[in-house]
Formats: sequence, structure tokens, C-alpha cells
Amino acid sequence: MYRLAVAMTPERAADVIGPGARELIADRFETVWAKGPDGAAGDGPVTAEDVARIAAGADVLLTSWGTPHLDSALWADGSGPRVVAHAAGSVKRLVDREILDQGVAVFSAAGRIAWSVGEYCLAAMLTLSRRLPGLDAAVRGGRWRSDGLRGHELAGARVGIIGASSTARALLTLLAPFQCDVVVYDPYLSAERAAALGVRTGSLKEAVSCPFVSLHVPDLPETRGMVGRELIAAVPDGGVVVNSSRGPALDQAALLEQVVAGRLCAALDVFDPEPPGEFGEDVRGCANLLLSPHVAGDTREGHLALAGHVLGDVVGWLDHGVPGVSFVEPGSWSTAA
Repeated sequence: MYRLAVAMTPERAADVIGPGARELIADRFETVWAKGPDGAAGDGPVTAEDVARIAAGADVLLTSWGTPHLDSALWADGSGPRVVAHAAGSVKRLVDREILDQGVAVFSAAGRIAWSVGEYCLAAMLTLSRRLPGLDAAVRGGRWRSDGLRGHELAGARVGIIGASSTARALLTLLAPFQCDVVVYDPYLSAERAAALGVRTGSLKEAVSCPFVSLHVPDLPETRGMVGRELIAAVPDGGVVVNSSRGPALDQAALLEQVVAGRLCAALDVFDPEPPGEFGEDVRGCANLLLSPHVAGDTREGHLALAGHVLGDVVGWLDHGVPGVSFVEPGSWSTAA
């Protein structure tokens, strides 16, 4: 059996380790917990000292939100874990890039979270295109079939996707039955790969000129402010803009001006800064706007699937050297979220 060190609290374990993953852990691993599966090792957050205590000699270190940064010193004497399995999203704040070059295999559940984000984006597009918030407010206010609130269909529409990330690919899968004309802007997406995804590539201006626009970019220097005031003005009247990626990717103030004015609809799950502070009454009362607190990837089913998503691939890696879909490719580090 492989030795597994679980660097998370019992509360977090209950959040991200579902029944299937618990069976896998029982069958394939000898397990040591940073805090004990029932909190037996004490309350409070997992500390760097906790991680160092359980990681030495482990084959796999299972991490999640709340796990402290894994210092490269964990591997200095050669006793560090062979695998880091992150039952959460981005690993950039968890580990240093150098450990990948030292032969440590890193796995991330970002791909599983991406499905939840894709569902959020589809729900936001449908909700706003059919003007459901405004119709809901009208009925609650005693009005019936208010003029100007006739919605639009998503089926067959042009959709602009900015960034061909895993969340974008999840959304593309969900959009397939709608037979949309999808244009993707991503300088790293080849025409061949785009064809395999059933989309076409285009410029950033072409992507934002679609009636539906969804952002799926990481927070990198080159993505900050990439959708500015001029590009927001290029979104067609009545268009729907969804940002579930990173707040700095677009000019939030410029977008909100257009939404409050009634020209555009928007769904914002991310902000710049976060939390965004208090909005004015014009924003809070805007029926063209959906606001959520960075939870697009946060679902009950999705969270419970995270540990199983990475551990299944980890077992395949340890048994047969097969990396699986959650394996973090060293070559993709610079462009990953």
C-alpha cells in the first residue's frame, strides 16, 4: 500500500473527500492525518509544522484549501512525498515551480472544478438572455408582461470565448446542444485544436463583438485589463458578458456603466478587488446584473468529487506511470491559472 499524508482539517476533508474517495483511500493507502480524521490531533488550521511532520516518507501528500505553502525544504533531504495531490484548483500558490523539475508529480482538481464553472456560465447566459431577473422583479411588483423585457435565445447565437482554459472547454461541452457559432480568442490555441473543439479562432475584438461573451483567462500580467473600455463598447447592444475567471481581466467600472445604462447584461462572479466593497444603489438595483461571491466553481457535488478526481489519477501514476487528466504538465505552468 502507498503512504498517504492528508494535509487538511477534518472539516475540509468532509468537504472534498466523498464516499468513493474514502473507499479508495481505505483500499490503497496507509494514511496519516495532519489533524486526525476526527480532529484527534487538535483543532485549528493545518500549519507548516503539521505538514512537515506527516509529509516525511509519504508517497502522496493530499492537500486542499487551507493547506499552507509547501516549501521546497520538504524535499531537501530526499524524504519528501513523490506526489502532491491538490483537491482544489490552482497549485501556483501551493508549490514552487522548481519541485516539478525535481521529479515531484503534481495533480490538481482544477479540471473537476471547471465543470461547475461551466454550469455557472451557462446558467448565467440563459438567465440574462431571457431577462429573468427583470421579469421576476416585474411580477413581484405587480406588473405583467412588461414592455422591453422580451428575451433572446442562446440557440444558434454567436458566442465569444476569451481563453481556452479547462473552464472554457467545460462550457463548450455544455453549449454543444445549442449549436452556437463559437469563436475563441487564445493566442495559444491552434487552428487544429480549435477544430477538434468544434470552434473557430478569432481576434480578441471578434470575440467581444459576439452577443454572448465569456471570460476564461488566468491572472497573468498579459491578461490584466485585456478587456478594457474600448472592447466593452464593442459588445453588441443587449449582449451578455460573463466573467468567472479573474476580476482584473476586464475594466469592471466600464462594464458596470454599460450595464446600469441598460445597454448590456453581465454576470460577475469575480471582482477587482475582492471582495469588491459596497456598490451604489444603481448597481445593487440593476436587473441586468447578476453578482456572486467567487463561487462559480463551488457546488456540493463538485467539492465532494475533488479528492477522488486527483487520487484516481495518482493511483494510475504510481501503479502504471499514466499521468491522467489532473496531472500538472510542467510545460503549462506559465499559462496556468
